[in-house]
Amino acid sequence: MGKFHESILPTHQEFIKKQHLFFVCTAPLDASGHINISPKGLDTFRVLSDKKVAYMDFIGSGNETSAHTLENGRITFMFCAFQGPPNILRLYGKGVTVLPGTEHWEEYAQHFNLYPSTRQIIVADIDLVGTSCGYGVPLYEYSGERRILFDWAERKGEAGLSTYIQEKNLKSLDGLPTDYALKNN
Repeated sequence: MGKFHESILPTHQEFIKKQHLFFVCTAPLDASGHINISPKGLDTFRVLSDKKVAYMDFIGSGNETSAHTLENGRITFMFCAFQGPPNILRLYGKGVTVLPGTEHWEEYAQHFNLYPSTRQIIVADIDLVGTSCGYGVPLYEYSGERRILFDWAERKGEAGLSTYIQEKNLKSLDGLPTDYALKNN
């Protein structure tokens, strides 16, 4: 049976710190729009308080999270125990995108080791925390992080990354604008 809490408890925070992988889910308001679920890793998630979290987001082939949170704010994070005792933890809340050079960038960027491929920081106010058993989640052994993203960004260089963002990260799959689209207008 699942349990719900109004805030992130110390035991939740301890569980989050041990996970190498988490998932981010957002969706547009339009019922025909596409729900987005993205896996994330690379030590990019931070619990900032019992009601606030943030993750450092890298340049990628799309930017659904930014578009969806800009439209409606809804965001869910999910952590699963792939090692040790079974557990699933979900954080439900309202998210915003913080871009480099904007008012709150320095406030949140200080919590991360930034890379050339860092695109933005997603910050969320959490209003509900849910845990469930995770009995059906398989066991996996963690064997390390991939360097492909960092190598790709290094080859692209600053100008190439900027061009890539302009080509791939200004709107969602369903045509919603991202924060980058608004910043550039």
